[in-house]
Amino acid sequence: MFSHIQGTIASLSSKEKSVFYAALSFLILSLILVLINSIYKNTTLVPKIGGELIEGFIGQPSIVNPILITTNDIDRDLSALLFANLDALTEKIESKDHGQTWTLTLKKSVKWSDGEPLTASDVIYTLNTIQDTNTRSPLLITWQGVVAEKLSDYEIKFTLKAPYVFFNDNIKSLKIIPKHIFNAIPNENIRLSNYNLEPIGNGPYIFKSSTKRKDGFITDYYLSPNPNYIKNKPYIEKLHLKFFENSSEIIKNFNKLEITSVGGLNYQELDNITTNYQAHNLSIPRYYALFFNQSVNIALKELNVRKALNLATNKNKIIQDIFHDETEISQGPLTKSIDSFDESIYTTEIFSLEKAQEILENNGWKIGSDGIREKQYGRGKLKLDFEIVVPQIKFLIDTVDIIKNDWAKIGVKLLPIIITPQEINDRVIKTRNYQIIIFGNILKNNPDIFAFWHSSERFYPGLNLAVYENKTVDKLLENIRKDDDIESRHKNLLKLQSTIYSDIPAIFLFSPRYLYITSKNLSGFSTTTTPTTPSDRFTAIENWYLKTQRIFK
Repeated sequence: MFSHIQGTIASLSSKEKSVFYAALSFLILSLILVLINSIYKNTTLVPKIGGELIEGFIGQPSIVNPILITTNDIDRDLSALLFANLDALTEKIESKDHGQTWTLTLKKSVKWSDGEPLTASDVIYTLNTIQDTNTRSPLLITWQGVVAEKLSDYEIKFTLKAPYVFFNDNIKSLKIIPKHIFNAIPNENIRLSNYNLEPIGNGPYIFKSSTKRKDGFITDYYLSPNPNYIKNKPYIEKLHLKFFENSSEIIKNFNKLEITSVGGLNYQELDNITTNYQAHNLSIPRYYALFFNQSVNIALKELNVRKALNLATNKNKIIQDIFHDETEISQGPLTKSIDSFDESIYTTEIFSLEKAQEILENNGWKIGSDGIREKQYGRGKLKLDFEIVVPQIKFLIDTVDIIKNDWAKIGVKLLPIIITPQEINDRVIKTRNYQIIIFGNILKNNPDIFAFWHSSERFYPGLNLAVYENKTVDKLLENIRKDDDIESRHKNLLKLQSTIYSDIPAIFLFSPRYLYITSKNLSGFSTTTTPTTPSDRFTAIENWYLKTQRIFK
């Protein structure tokens, strides 16, 4: 038959052959298109296991142990990849006695990355280790006074000294460390363990290896999917984390496609990215503020001075020049995403150099020969001349530069003292040795701001950076924590915001979104819950994927 067809074709004229082959080509092409169309109609595109995500970081990991991490965002990020929140390991959480007693039931199939079962003993051990002052855990304040009792291998009872309606959030966000790894180590030596950089965890990924330079600088950190992860196994087969000394190095490597994701860049730095990318903006309940330490500088004790400084702070210019209008002005101790934030309280929020100068003039602050306002105080003169501690972070340095220039126009001198974030934590915050500090507060997704504004938190390890003391505010904060009546709690929160706003213990500046940049081929990015910290971008990393395949419907 084939020879017969060949003979028939051979008998055709050249013109007839051209028509035949054209028709045959059209027929084959039509069949291919019909086949492709049929495949697309009857199949769907789904994620496929494989690929490598290479993420860049500025700085170094120091201690990837969730109960020991302080202010290092890299440690928090790695902890989020290697350890799951207790929420993911829990079958149910119940409360009694208006939030004074809580019972947690663990899932029975949870294992550590080395295959050992995770049980109530691990939870009890973690809590006891946090509560031991020899451990020096920053979580001690959160868990102080909480009594944990093992009811069974998978049940734990927590008893609090007083009702706390938001304790559920503390339970859910806690990360557990393995008792079988750390139990033999004295708590005062736990920081020395190699497992703090090579963890045994229960998160979506496990530690594989790392490399470092001769000077000890860790350059690379390699992770792979955790086969024992309680949720779905991640699609991305390899996580390669690379560490750099500055953002310019990261941007250069991103442009060369040598890294495929980076977090924490500011909007000004986006102008330097020349390759295609996706920008993910995460709204996080945090704000930056200028905190006044009234106990260090007498002039700051005057409400009218603080009021004038607030009026002379151009927040709109900061938002426009530094954040390209891609963030929100912060107006008070709660962010807009948190329940009971009330914008009407802050309707008088304005920028006016004229009104600021008028307030200072009317309160006896006159321009001196050096251009700085002063007034008689006792036997000498008091000047509006302040030092401000600034973390060595570009957008904060730029912010203070704008504020410094505006305050100079009303006769106030501002001297920035720029210090590395780690030094600020070790030397400045612990001693409260500052007149003014620009710093950020990260809130939870609930309105409990006790740690930031209660007078009992004025000194380290408390987080009351304004060293603020107000008995009315103390009482409101205490009631909000234990009040399970939503309407009553809402009224207290409105009064709390209004009181703090009137006292001006700080100038609230902005609530920046967290900027996460990735290559175009990353899909599936989302967070399962509203993120509270930058590391929460990884809460659903098991759903991210770089490769796809078609399967029949």
